[in-house]
Amino acid sequence: MKIQLNGESHTAPDQATITQLLTGLEFDPARVAVERNLEVVSRDTYSQIQLQEGDRIEVVHFIGGGSSTPSADPLVVGGQTFNSRLLVGTGKYKDFEETAEAIEASGAEIVTVAVRRVNVSDPKAPMLTDYVDPKKYTYLPNTAGCFTADDAVRTLRLAREAGGWDLVKLEVLSDPKYLWPNNVESLKAAETLIKEGFKVMVYTTDDPYMCKRYEDMGCVAVMPLAAPIGSGLGVCNPYTIRIIIEQANVPILVDAGVGTASDAAIAMELGCDGVLMNTAIADAKNPILMASAMKHAVIAGREAFLSGRIPAKLYATASSPLDGTFF
Repeated sequence: MKIQLNGESHTAPDQATITQLLTGLEFDPARVAVERNLEVVSRDTYSQIQLQEGDRIEVVHFIGGGSSTPSADPLVVGGQTFNSRLLVGTGKYKDFEETAEAIEASGAEIVTVAVRRVNVSDPKAPMLTDYVDPKKYTYLPNTAGCFTADDAVRTLRLAREAGGWDLVKLEVLSDPKYLWPNNVESLKAAETLIKEGFKVMVYTTDDPYMCKRYEDMGCVAVMPLAAPIGSGLGVCNPYTIRIIIEQANVPILVDAGVGTASDAAIAMELGCDGVLMNTAIADAKNPILMASAMKHAVIAGREAFLSGRIPAKLYATASSPLDGTFF
């Protein structure tokens, strides 16, 4: 019989189950998620569901888009506790080996992952999970590349089926050139996902009103951009970021636009709870060294914020007391 498999025509044996389809293609059913006719299929029913003529089947996995000493200043998101306040992406690296090395150097505990179709023609192709252990790192499935609420919700439903994760990053874009957040579609997707029990971390504009609205509807973290995705422009509007932080009762993490270590430090000095980045590390000439730099920048920025900087003044103030001078 004929079915559609990952967007292409495929011939499957009559009365084949989903398990038989996957094993016939040499995929491990435990390492992928399946959608049948736009509905996520529970893994424990793979062996019971028989395919029908014309079925639309999507088979996906995660791609690159541990315990440690508890911190005295942890990041708490969605009821989970993390020592590192640096979150990193897993895309754009030259290979999975470099991805793994950069993540290790960054000290990050949360890594964002994209959900993509498996390569049906090469079922033995390596997967991200072979190099970045989901038992050591917290996978944060995201909806990179989604332009509608429906696509974002479908993606994250598949992600939860694939790995059981309910802490997710919602990212709905408005256009392919500027990759600006689409708040209209993001609000629709967030409402649906929250009702379904997802813990939503949402990517949005640096608009205090929108950020507060996402918090009020139940998002566990709000992630305003510092600048457009991949631009490397740094924190373009520190004033609105400050307002967003001051009014928030959930973690605020700068997401997108960081270019170098000083940008990450500035975000943290403003009072952000964390920073998420990918391009700034992956596209650096030495990604491993840049990952290390970002690790230290986030730590330094957080310590500077907690220590309370001196006020900026127009005139000088002597460092040494003038009392007792002899001239």
